[in-house]
Amino acid sequence: MENLTPLELVTMVQRVFQPTSDDSGLAFLVDLPDEEVPDTALWKLRRELAFEWYHLLKDAEGELGFPVALVLYRNPRMNNADLPDSGWRFDGSRLPLTADELDPEKSQPLESVYQAFSMFLAPTQFSATAPLKLLSRQFNFRAATMPGFKRSMIPALRLDYVEINRRVNFLKGLVDICRKADFLFDVEGTSYRLTLDLRHRTGHASGGMFPDRKVAGNLPSGETYIVPYEGEVEGDPSQSNGFLPVQFEDGVVVYEIRENRAIKVVGEEPAASREQAYLEREPAYGNMAELGLGVLSDFGLKPTGEILLDEKLGLHIAFGRSDHFGGQVGASSFSSPGAVVHIDRVYIPETQPKVTVVSAELVKDNGDVVTLIEDNEYVINFA
Repeated sequence: MENLTPLELVTMVQRVFQPTSDDSGLAFLVDLPDEEVPDTALWKLRRELAFEWYHLLKDAEGELGFPVALVLYRNPRMNNADLPDSGWRFDGSRLPLTADELDPEKSQPLESVYQAFSMFLAPTQFSATAPLKLLSRQFNFRAATMPGFKRSMIPALRLDYVEINRRVNFLKGLVDICRKADFLFDVEGTSYRLTLDLRHRTGHASGGMFPDRKVAGNLPSGETYIVPYEGEVEGDPSQSNGFLPVQFEDGVVVYEIRENRAIKVVGEEPAASREQAYLEREPAYGNMAELGLGVLSDFGLKPTGEILLDEKLGLHIAFGRSDHFGGQVGASSFSSPGAVVHIDRVYIPETQPKVTVVSAELVKDNGDVVTLIEDNEYVINFA
């Protein structure tokens, strides 16, 4: 099976975190299934891979110069929901199959874990990116999150991240001086236009390297992202408006966007009624939470079926939670902790073949227009 060699794994940790003598250690954070959320084959394989990596790095502690730990916790039910208050430090015995096997009296507050370690790797079933972004600022650590990671993604860990970082920082510099992004989509001959308001915001470059504390992001990575303006300034509503098509299986539904919120879903597909009910039940789900610009397609990667990698391949637009990216919509905006979501829709031919990105343009503060994408492909010069 595909895996990193011990040398590659140590090199990856050194490249990703660039540790110094001030670092207190590295901990793996791994979520466990339970009676309410049962195990899956891929989840089990991911935990086994984390277990392998933990042992390989544990054996290399002398070379690394810091301790390595494995911390387990009960899954939080949803992607990007807040993490539980407590977990279990792995004691060297067998890896438990579920959280229900572990003794609650032997758990410890996760807050103590955040205080004890300065670096985290989180190969989880449910994304921990949003909560770890917030916790990293509170507890002064840095984290690489790997939700949905598969062995098939291992080649992405071997890419030229110097060049990837150059490209995502180029895009960040661009979105930082733009006031809006205009999109033209085509769905089998029908056109849809969408504008995302980028005022009052700055972008974030995520290139899979986290040398500074108070930062958390995905690994593998390769994207620039920005939260569209959500209208929090009194008297200045968001100018994000239009229509966003999203393909669900063989059909396409269209969201009507007003002032950065999806307010209605149009379409004959069964998914349309499901999405409309979702919006009515959880209005915060309709928040336009992220404009993401992934760059990894140019490095020869293809979709794996997991959002962790697929969103890094090209354009993506997310619904839901945004506070972890600097926006206004957080866990308290949803009906319950288990309802918190941040869901990316990826606009590349392999993931949404019926939806074509005819054009994506950035409009600078001075009015100049920069064309990013034409017919699903970047046309901008990254030089």
